[in-house]
Amino acid sequence: MSPEVGIRVKLTFPESLVRSPVITSLVRDYDVSVDIRRADISESVGWIVCELDGESDRIEAAIAWLRGEGIGVDLLGDVLES
Repeated sequence: MSPEVGIRVKLTFPESLVRSPVITSLVRDYDVSVDIRRADISESVGWIVCELDGESDRIEAAIAWLRGEGIGVDLLGDVLES
């Protein structure tokens, strides 16, 4: 089991993914907690600043999946180990 960590990220969604259940997939498929801090979503673009918490290997897999789906992932600040 890998250590529990928390990381703050900014997710930027292209128009094709604005209405996709991305947060649900993170929670359900990767067992990552998502704490939304700020967001702005319109019909054509969206972004979310959030904290992802969970085992480090699951967070890494979730970030890889997000990027693979075409979602921009910007790391904001340090990784916080619990």
